[in-house]
Amino acid sequence: MSSERIQNAMDRIDRALARIETQAALASHTGAAGGPANAELVARHEALRERVSATVAELDSLIEGLEK
Repeated sequence: MSSERIQNAMDRIDRALARIETQAALASHTGAAGGPANAELVARHEALRERVSATVAELDSLIEGLEK
């Protein structure tokens, strides 16, 4: 993979993470609708955040390996 393609991929990932964080912040400020449905969404969001973080860390590792 060329360095330009890697940079483009990283930029897309950064923009996607920014959109996710924006939506999460908006969701946390909109109404305090509690209940089981909201708790389930919070748990799913947290699981997704952890998976995305792990994937980004893995990508960073792979890109570092390519640069060596």
